[in-house]
Amino acid sequence: MQTQTQPQAIPQALKEALTTFGLPAFDLEKVLRLALSNGGSLAELYFEENESTRIIFENGRLDQVTPGTDRGVGLRILFDHRQVYGYSTDLSQGALEKLAQTLSAAVSTKDRSATDRKWDFRTTQQKTAEIRDYQIRKTAREVDLSTKVQWATRADQGARQEMPDARQVMAACMDSRRKILVVNSDGVVSSDVKYYLQLFVEVVGETTGENGPRVESAHESDGGFVGVEFFEKRKPEDIGAEAAKRVKILLSAKPAPAGTMTVVLSSRAGGTMIHEAVGHGLEADLACNGLSVYGGKLGTQVASPLITVIDDGTMRERRGSFRFDDEGTASQKNVLIENGVLKGYMVDKLSAMKFDMMATGNGRRESFRNKPIVRMTNTYIAPGKDHPDQILRETKSGIFVEAMGGGQVDTVTGDFVFAVTEAYLIRDGKLGEPIRGATLVGNGPKILMEVDRVGTDLGFATGTCGKDGQGAPVTDAQPTLRIPRLTVGGEVPMATYFGNDSA
Repeated sequence: MQTQTQPQAIPQALKEALTTFGLPAFDLEKVLRLALSNGGSLAELYFEENESTRIIFENGRLDQVTPGTDRGVGLRILFDHRQVYGYSTDLSQGALEKLAQTLSAAVSTKDRSATDRKWDFRTTQQKTAEIRDYQIRKTAREVDLSTKVQWATRADQGARQEMPDARQVMAACMDSRRKILVVNSDGVVSSDVKYYLQLFVEVVGETTGENGPRVESAHESDGGFVGVEFFEKRKPEDIGAEAAKRVKILLSAKPAPAGTMTVVLSSRAGGTMIHEAVGHGLEADLACNGLSVYGGKLGTQVASPLITVIDDGTMRERRGSFRFDDEGTASQKNVLIENGVLKGYMVDKLSAMKFDMMATGNGRRESFRNKPIVRMTNTYIAPGKDHPDQILRETKSGIFVEAMGGGQVDTVTGDFVFAVTEAYLIRDGKLGEPIRGATLVGNGPKILMEVDRVGTDLGFATGTCGKDGQGAPVTDAQPTLRIPRLTVGGEVPMATYFGNDSA
């Protein structure tokens, strides 16, 4: 008589997590053991469900409404400091087992540390208590489509009221709910729900001057890990008006000077420079693989003693915040540079294993179709002791940067080039005429060493960071900063505006 093998009991922590996620009682332990059948140090399942809506209001009319739902699972196997990754949109026991067998066939290692381990699945607890409740009163997923269209409409109206002769106005409202569940062979069971709401406005204007027509554009964006109550303190009309005001300033602006001069970065410029010129260089997959100027410099002075750089995934309302990263590690506040001294890097699980470090909650991915990589969350320079007005008053000449644009950085050397979207001349400690077409050219570590004033304020900017073909929601921030000598790319010589005064 043939006996039937009884199915293995599903651990309670797994069963509860699967139920919360809306999945059947999969035997995930079997899937993970199949994944590790040829060895490995870690097998990891990542379930994701993403519901989103994107609304575009352009040229005074509703142009596009794009709802979307995406659901699937990714499986990763770590071995010998390498990894294999695959994904599936078929969420069935059979599909998961097939995916595990396919990936395990690509693994060749003598490491059986995870295979031979006794697993004890337990739900991970968030270490940072204050982030457990993001205090969202009502999510954007709970309001009807007409309300979201109205947000975009109001942003468009705010821009057009500020600039009736705008050549073009585009307002986009995006919201999403992203549910994740991470289960791995270390026994981790972590789940999270992330709500995002973002409003983006771009305005285009045109003027005619001595050299013919000139077109300028500017944008404003705000939002984060927030609910609909966000618009109580930041009205859609104000976001649209801000973009339009910037265009009006650009249309009246003079060509930027060129040369080496004092640059004051307003806190309202956000943290674009710290994100690009410094932040990426402190990601462990770059820093520890010889691809960053900050590699091998832990414990050394890499910036002015006035500079402290922090990456903090626990901040309320910020677009880069979450309870757990996409590897199941609790988010945390990481001090990267303290009083100018390099204290640590941002680390994911693979880098932690490869370089004998602790994971810092910075393993992120765009979706279940992507393997996790080291990413920033909310990255900023901590406020200093100087009042922003005093910094300006005590700067004889130079430029004052109010808003930054895009740019490029070489993480190996630290060299960068950034566009400036709104800036003003500084004359005898006061703001002068607006200028356009300026770029900032320099070296991240060198610039951080030279910062001589750090403001008491702190301004935030939201966005999506691109790396290795993946996008991730982030926030950057900085106080007002003064850099005594920085190369500014412009159209006219410095002497045109400052005479023989040196910066």
